[in-house]
Amino acid sequence: MAIMDTDLQAAAQLQALLDGPHAELREQTRVTLSQLGLDKAEGLSRDDYRDLVLEWTREVGRTGDGARSFPLAYGGQDDPGGRVATFQTVGHSDLSLLVKMGVQFGLFGGAVHRLGTDKHHAAYLRDIGTLDLPGCFAMSESGHGSDVRSIRTQARYDADAGEFVIHTPDETARKDWIGNAARHGRMAAVFAQLDVAGEAQGVHCFLVPLRDENGSLLEGIEIEDCGDKMGLQGVDNGRIRFHAVRIPRDNLLDRFGSVSEEGVYSSPIASPGARFFSMIGALVEGRICIGGAGLAVARNALTIAVRWGETRRQFGTGLERDTPLMDYLTHQRRLLPAICESYVLQSAHDHLNASYVEVLNGGEGQREVEALAAGLKAVATWHMVSAVQNARECCGGKGYLAENRFASLRADSDVFTTFEGDNTVLMQLVAKTLLADYAAEFEDLDAFGMVRNLTSRSATRVLGDIRRSLKRKDFLDPSWQAAALEFREDRLIDSLARRLRTLVKEGTDPLTALNRCQDHALATARAHVERQAHELFRNAATTPLLEQVRDLASLSTIEGDRAWWLEHGFLSPEDSKNLQKQVNDLCAELRPHALTLVAGFGIPDALLRAPIALPAS
Repeated sequence: MAIMDTDLQAAAQLQALLDGPHAELREQTRVTLSQLGLDKAEGLSRDDYRDLVLEWTREVGRTGDGARSFPLAYGGQDDPGGRVATFQTVGHSDLSLLVKMGVQFGLFGGAVHRLGTDKHHAAYLRDIGTLDLPGCFAMSESGHGSDVRSIRTQARYDADAGEFVIHTPDETARKDWIGNAARHGRMAAVFAQLDVAGEAQGVHCFLVPLRDENGSLLEGIEIEDCGDKMGLQGVDNGRIRFHAVRIPRDNLLDRFGSVSEEGVYSSPIASPGARFFSMIGALVEGRICIGGAGLAVARNALTIAVRWGETRRQFGTGLERDTPLMDYLTHQRRLLPAICESYVLQSAHDHLNASYVEVLNGGEGQREVEALAAGLKAVATWHMVSAVQNARECCGGKGYLAENRFASLRADSDVFTTFEGDNTVLMQLVAKTLLADYAAEFEDLDAFGMVRNLTSRSATRVLGDIRRSLKRKDFLDPSWQAAALEFREDRLIDSLARRLRTLVKEGTDPLTALNRCQDHALATARAHVERQAHELFRNAATTPLLEQVRDLASLSTIEGDRAWWLEHGFLSPEDSKNLQKQVNDLCAELRPHALTLVAGFGIPDALLRAPIALPAS
């Protein structure tokens, strides 16, 4: 599996592109992870594995990576973009470690950082960053899942005692799937419905102690282990019930709403709806991180499969019995487009990360960031699922062996499609954002006003450009590729808006109307995210090799939905056949660069850990 020097140089250039502005941090993280001894987890019992993952997390915390996004004054480095980049890099290692870090530093620490104020930062952030205070993020409930506004955990303010009373009223309000809860967490950031003097103030977040320093549960806290899961056995997920647990008034994370000692509620945001979305929006980093981790997992699988595909030889005849698997078109078809799409989606992830940091620094575009974070998380993790499965199949029986990591990659990452929001739900959020011109709450809009706003959007300009491009059918022209993706997005948005207008005019309420058009809305959202990602990568394709990557990724995306383009007259049947041939030709052209492309992913052998992907000893 040796790579020629010229290919190594090209691979270094590709890695520099993927590593982006945080290349040095990513390399430091790769070194740290390579020294953890990830193979120690093999053969351990579940509890021992969980304790080992805790120790790994603590070792990473000692490097400062855990607290990287926290303020300098509290042990951090004010570098949220760097934290997102290093978190993605951890996705090349043990995924239980990744999730443990995400819960401790990103979710629990992020809640304290983004929803709390200086008093909370001073009291907790240093210990969270070093893992001296292991914590949980208790949002999801057994009966409510992604529907955060409907959670039922109660937080009643007792003005006489100056305390909040946290209570689980029934089994549907039980906090469920809470990482760090079953074994290690000593405090939880708990989302609950705030009641002040009998008046509901909506969902707020509270810091609730769970265990003492010896690990014993505190009074009123009931926790049970979720038990064995499909994967991520190194993460101690638990279920939590609160039985009239009292906490100090200062344990309310009060950036968006506070309660005075006398029991008077106040908030800098008057609208309850806007307050809720501001609180949830402050936690968008989790979705950004999971999307990036999904891309890392896909790259792990694709690297293993390509390396094995270059080594494994079969199905030749006579003197041609040493044909590598990568020489077969079916192998190329299953792996090369996914590799190219991995480069495309990374460009979108980097753009999202940079935009997120801009918003944190006071810039505009919060709604755009929230929409892209939701959409890209979904598209990236769906890409991950497909890439892992195809890569596993490309490795045949070898891919079925646990030692070659596909079992753990698939089992540990599958939950990414529902982490931080179910993908299908997230894509509906993207569609609502597109429809309502980035309005905060679709259901709060005047129905007819919304539809008039939607249908005033004109696709005339794009359609005119498309009609001119139809005469060319130059598949390798990046402007034709852009026109195709723009046409699909604009046409879907326009037709969805028209369907909604018709339904509303017939007397259907907006939410019911949208429910009847959900399939259309999901297609629109995916078209939007794919168009955005490919547009961003188009600007990064500055070398002949990257141009080929761009072409194969774009044309494979179009080919994958070519029935739609055929139905809408963008492609003729002959065009469709020629498009398929062009994809085959591009696969053949990129086949000699397969090892270079996966070398550009920059995954050290110590992290890859699959025997079929490692040089022979």
